[in-house]
Formats: sequence, structure tokens, C-alpha cells
Amino acid sequence: GDAVPFVVPGVAGPVLVFVNGRHEPSLSRQGTRTPGLTVLTLADAIAQVPESLEAHLARHDGASMRPFTALNTALFADGAVVSVADGAVVDGAVQVVFLSTATPSPAITTPRVLVVLGRNSQARVIETFGGIGAASGFTNAVTEAIVGDGAVLDHYRLQREADAAFHVGHTQFDLGRSSSSSSHAAAFGARLSRHDAVAVLGGEGADCTLNGLYLADGDRLVDHHTEIDHATPHGTSHELYKGILAGRARGVFSGRIRVRPDAQKTDAKQTNKSLLLSDEAQVNTKPQLEILANDVKCTHGATVGQLNEDALFYLRARGIGRDDARNLLIRAFAADVTGRIRLEPVRDLLLQPLLGDLA
Repeated sequence: GDAVPFVVPGVAGPVLVFVNGRHEPSLSRQGTRTPGLTVLTLADAIAQVPESLEAHLARHDGASMRPFTALNTALFADGAVVSVADGAVVDGAVQVVFLSTATPSPAITTPRVLVVLGRNSQARVIETFGGIGAASGFTNAVTEAIVGDGAVLDHYRLQREADAAFHVGHTQFDLGRSSSSSSHAAAFGARLSRHDAVAVLGGEGADCTLNGLYLADGDRLVDHHTEIDHATPHGTSHELYKGILAGRARGVFSGRIRVRPDAQKTDAKQTNKSLLLSDEAQVNTKPQLEILANDVKCTHGATVGQLNEDALFYLRARGIGRDDARNLLIRAFAADVTGRIRLEPVRDLLLQPLLGDLA
């Protein structure tokens, strides 16, 4: 029952649930068998398809440069493997849910997810990290997604940890020729959270989207680092991250776009916008462009603002209460991100926290 609030409702497909890092079959479901789709726990994959793991696991995570990723690689015991055969089109979505519960002493969990899409395949994957009750441990998660030539991946990452928890995550996307990867990362929980999203456009004509939405209040810190590596020509990337901060919360966004010397005809756009709901909330934003090719279009922008008092006055003058007017403006600010989410049940889920009170 505890897992139910963290499974996106109204989405067909298999659900793998892990509690404190261990697979929980009683909370999971297989879903209708889909030709070309294989979903296994990492422990089962080691026994059944070791050759696939050997080819991909820990080959794309950049662990040598990232200490928390290296720690996950050293310690992970279980997780999920999602494999899609060449040409297969998967309806619905594969959901992987990692739950943390209160333990006698704070514990570390190291979730691991491997997603491999074959040539010209299509799939959706939803990763959810949730905390129940007074969970106060540390989650250190790593996901590797390999998107084959011509494949299409629609990816969602929902961080909904408990208020006292700590969360560090790294997601790596490797894109083949003419492939497309779209990822939406939401961070609504944890006392301290950081997520690194890295996309390598290794095949010509790849298209990548990284979007994010984060909320924080109280004394919480929410941190996002992104890196898009245009390694080949004719690649496109779009990035939109929006943060809503209240209380004494602090947000960090650091986004890097790298265009390598041979990656001509690259088109990259990055935007980061932050809404501060209190005088004590802070945000630090750092866009970075590293352009080593000359025939490119690259733009970035960052803005920080507060609720528009004129808009607030306009709404209140028409009989809308202050709290309702405030929520309307907050939802309008977030709509750039939520409106780009193709999967309606995920979009509805992300809108719910925007209706609550941010203090």
C-alpha cells in the first residue's frame, strides 16, 4: 500500500518496486507482455543476460570523473534493466520505483538502472524515488540510458523523497545517429538533493531534450547540474529548467553545453528561470558554453524573479483570493515545463504539489 502513491496512475506497463534497495515482488507488476520489451531486476539480469550487462553496464556513466557515481558502481546490489529490441514500439511506460523507509539508523541505498533501446525502437521509462514517513537515509542513484540509432526515448525522473532525506543522482544519456531522447526531471523532496544529467550526442543528427522542474521551501537545498556534449554534426538540444523556491531554500543550476570541433550545424538552446517566493530564498545559476566549432547556433539565458505584483493585483481585483491568485501564478510559471510533458498522468502528478502551500 505504501508504494501506491509513488506509482503513476493510469499508465499501462510493468512496474518494478524496490524498498530500501531491494526488489519487492509483492508491490511490483509484470503488466501485459509486450513483444521486444524485457524488464528484469539487475540481479536476474546478471543471471540471465550477462552479455548485455557486460556490453553496457558502467560503460557510459563517466564514473572516473564522478565520485558518487563511482561509489554507486562499487556498492550497488540491485536495480532494473530495461531492454527494447530493434524496431519494437512499447506502449504505456515502464515504471521503476525506489522507496526509502525509516530504519533504526540512517541507511544508504544505491539504485541502479540500465535502459537500452535498440535501433528504431520507442519506449517510455518513469523513474520515481520516494520516501515514506521519517525516512532520513541517503539515496545515491545512477541511470544509464543507451538510445540506439533512430530510437526514441521518453524519460521521466520524479524525486519525491522524504523531507529529512538526502538524494544524489546521476543520469547519463548516450544518443545514436538520428535518435531522440526527451527527459523531464522533477525534484520535489529531500532535505538536500542534487541531480546530474549528462547527454552525449554521439551519433550525427541526434536530438536531445533535458527539462526540469524543482520546488523547495524551508531550509532545503536543490541542485541541478546538466551537461550536453555535442560530439557529432547536425545535433539539436533543448534545455528548460525552472525552479520555485520559498522560505530559506536555496537552488543551484549549472548547465554546460559543449560543442566539439567537428560538430558543425549544432543547434543548442538552454534556459533557466527561477521564481523566488520569499526574500530569504536564494538561487545560483551558472550557464556555460564551450564551443569549438564555428558553424553553430547556441543560446543560453537565466532569469530570477518574484511574483508579479501587477498580475497578483489584477487577479485579486477580480475577486480571486490571495492564495488562489498566488497558486495560479505559480502554476503559470511552471506551465512551460509541465506543458511539454507528453504523458498526461505524469503531468497531472507534477501539478499537484503546485496547488499546495509553499512556506
